[in-house]
Amino acid sequence: MTVKISVLVSGRGTNLQSVIDAIENGEIQNAKIVCVISNKKDALALKRAEKHDIDGVFINPDDFSSREEYDKEMLAVLKEKETDLVLLAGYLKIISDFVIEAYKNRIINIHPSLLPSFKGLDAQKQAVDYGVKFTGCTVHFVEPDLDAGPIIMQKVIPVFEDDTDESLSERLLVEENKAYREVVKLFVDGKLEVNERKVKIKED
Repeated sequence: MTVKISVLVSGRGTNLQSVIDAIENGEIQNAKIVCVISNKKDALALKRAEKHDIDGVFINPDDFSSREEYDKEMLAVLKEKETDLVLLAGYLKIISDFVIEAYKNRIINIHPSLLPSFKGLDAQKQAVDYGVKFTGCTVHFVEPDLDAGPIIMQKVIPVFEDDTDESLSERLLVEENKAYREVVKLFVDGKLEVNERKVKIKED
């Protein structure tokens, strides 16, 4: 069975590209990205989708009276595409609870910190400003509370004394790309088991 993936984006789509590449080179098998949905018309991620013959959909927030109405339209697109897995790849909108419930343990996000530290925006700047010696990225299932879902995988990198949020972000992005590819493969291969807050990676 092929796992159908939809990706929600707002910007460059570097993590989207990482997953596209992994599917095309066979690292991730039995999966297909069926749709890329953006709330930004000029998102580079939509151009990446077009380049790889993936259906790109711009849903204009200005056309809706509330976040809930917007998300109803987004959910309709996800259902139309028969989506099995939803990936957030730099998606800068809070998702309504009813979407999360519809795809319980099937929406995955990546956050540029070692959660539960430095939630929300500008996580790399938060890490530099706080003076931590290590930070990283976290791939997790999405729950209604912000950046609080069950953790699937984390990657750790050192924070150097001369790091800025820009230099830290650049080094961290390499680990984000790796982690997202690895987690998508685990999901597609049926190796993730969720028990309340804990995610077990099943062995072969």
